[in-house]
Amino acid sequence: MSIPEKIVDKMYTNDGFSQWLGIEIIEVKDGYCELKMTVRKEMLNGFQIAHGGIAYSLADSALAFASNSHGRKSLSVETSISHTVSVKKDDILTAMTEELSLTDNIGVYLISITNQKKQEVAHFKGTVYRTSKEWFPGDK
Repeated sequence: MSIPEKIVDKMYTNDGFSQWLGIEIIEVKDGYCELKMTVRKEMLNGFQIAHGGIAYSLADSALAFASNSHGRKSLSVETSISHTVSVKKDDILTAMTEELSLTDNIGVYLISITNQKKQEVAHFKGTVYRTSKEWFPGDK
């Protein structure tokens, strides 16, 4: 198991909310993460479309996993999302990260969320603070 996979495995094991969402980890490598999940009935709002927090939460998990994959504990400091297509029950959402910038202290990521039809349903941007704490000190 690679270091990024080892980190994300540890994070996911302790992440009850990502587990409740039913997130499946598709791929993890330095600065990159791809996640997938299916929208369930209890995730819908009064309009019978997915609550905006569902796509946001999927993207937030992708941000966390991608930004921590470099081996240093990282925490979000600013995030935003734009919803472009409504999400319905049984839609399968995929989140893919793009690392836009990485410095010693800050990382900036763009997360695209698509449905099973390959339609982009949301765009999420996240900025993280990179602490000096390592996930597995001495494990390179």
